Amino acid sequence: MIRGVIYARYSSDAQREESIDAQIRENTAFAQRSGIEIVGTYIDRALSAKTDNRPEFQQMIRDSAKKKFDVVIVWRLDRFSRNRYDSAKYKAILKKNNVRVISATENISENPEGILLESVLEGYAEYFSAELAVKVTRGMVENALKAKYNGGTVPLGYTIDENNHFQIDPITAPAILEMFEMYASGFTMQEIVDTMNAMGIRSGRGNLITVNGVTRMLHNRKYIGEYCFQDVVIPNGVPAIVPQELFDRVQERMASNHKAPAKHKAEDEYLLTTKLFCGCCQRMMVGESGTSRTGQTHRYYKCIGVKKHLGCDKKSVKKDWIEDLVLMYIRKLIFDDELIEKLADRMMEELGKENTTLPLLRRNLAEAEKGIENMLNAIQMGIFTPSTKQRLEDLEQQRKDLSLQIAKEELAQPTLTREQILFWLYRFRELNPEKTEHRRRLINSFVNAVYLYDDYFVFVGNYKDGTKTISFAELEAAGIGSVLNALSVPTKERANALSFLLARRKDGLERATQPKAG
Repeated sequence: MIRGVIYARYSSDAQREESIDAQIRENTAFAQRSGIEIVGTYIDRALSAKTDNRPEFQQMIRDSAKKKFDVVIVWRLDRFSRNRYDSAKYKAILKKNNVRVISATENISENPEGILLESVLEGYAEYFSAELAVKVTRGMVENALKAKYNGGTVPLGYTIDENNHFQIDPITAPAILEMFEMYASGFTMQEIVDTMNAMGIRSGRGNLITVNGVTRMLHNRKYIGEYCFQDVVIPNGVPAIVPQELFDRVQERMASNHKAPAKHKAEDEYLLTTKLFCGCCQRMMVGESGTSRTGQTHRYYKCIGVKKHLGCDKKSVKKDWIEDLVLMYIRKLIFDDELIEKLADRMMEELGKENTTLPLLRRNLAEAEKGIENMLNAIQMGIFTPSTKQRLEDLEQQRKDLSLQIAKEELAQPTLTREQILFWLYRFRELNPEKTEHRRRLINSFVNAVYLYDDYFVFVGNYKDGTKTISFAELEAAGIGSVLNALSVPTKERANALSFLLARRKDGLERATQPKAG
């Protein structure tokens, strides 16, 4: 069952409480049709979506980290945010918490090119984050080559001197040695923990010693003098606390006592969740799994109408098959140079749109400065009272706050060139459709919805004119159409036939995989 929450909002005095009621009513009806269980509601009254300063909205974002819901349902996407940069920011937070925003009344989840632009900006941010990480790592490697402290919690038993080198802590180092000797002598982990805590020994963060903490310390090769950072390993780079022979005996006993953890086979991620719809009844198709008599697990998508016996007779489809089919079509699109050029043009138009927040902030700043000027004129004329002084201080604080907000807005709006956008769009071609994280990014970036019928499917893309109807008649001719009604994985020959068929239907659009020069 997909768990969801409703977010409702109205922004002005022209709207009333009935507006909230209508939003909740339509959102609830959408959830019932889509098989979504509503577990909560967040409501902001008389608050604009041009700002993220909305109490219930912020609470919803914080609650998403608790993994209590999978989707946020809004009546329309402008209820979520009217600021593209806020929208990208908070959707990124929700995405990290595996939560998706769904509109109950709009087929297209939002401005199509805006979704692709968010994906490009996300990649842009990842690039600079990675570049910064490389620079930071380079400096840390230089430190490591000199066996210097590189940050983080200092292991118990050591201190850091003025030159950033490890030195033995005469107070806690004996406890480390005793810890190793106790374990080598047959004491249990819990007995060691109790002894250390009774002695008043605390972790590097000042907390009580725990079993997990003792386990980590007994594995730490730094205690035999070995300095290690990434690929840099320096024997005798750190003063040793524990003799090598004692350390080896401890490792042998830990290895013999080691119990293999229970094997929990993780469920595959259903990448088309909230995007795949039944063509017969328009309800969502959700992921399910079952185990055959041979013990093999089958994963597939099933219509909510069938699942809840609501009169739909759509047959389930194999998870891997439909996801692979959609990914093949996406790959066809991203290798279309003409389409990529058009998308770049549309994204430049998106970036060129005026920020709706900045004009308001600048107008408020101008009014605050005018108010300060009037107050100063009044003071020069001899009008000075405690209330005058307080009003002037309030206006100056307001000017300071507004100036800061304007600076943040100006910094938040990226300035990308068309060439940079093309570069990031072409990078989609480098994603490996065999890797789950790459499959997820391709689907989230390009797929708005897929409507699955018995003889064709409708692909709704996250870009203008991105809706295409793809018939299964040709798939039947290739001998692979029957897979739609089966739970078995398509054979390699059928998958190859499908790949060939999609390639043949590219209408001459698929060309070189590299960006055009210039």
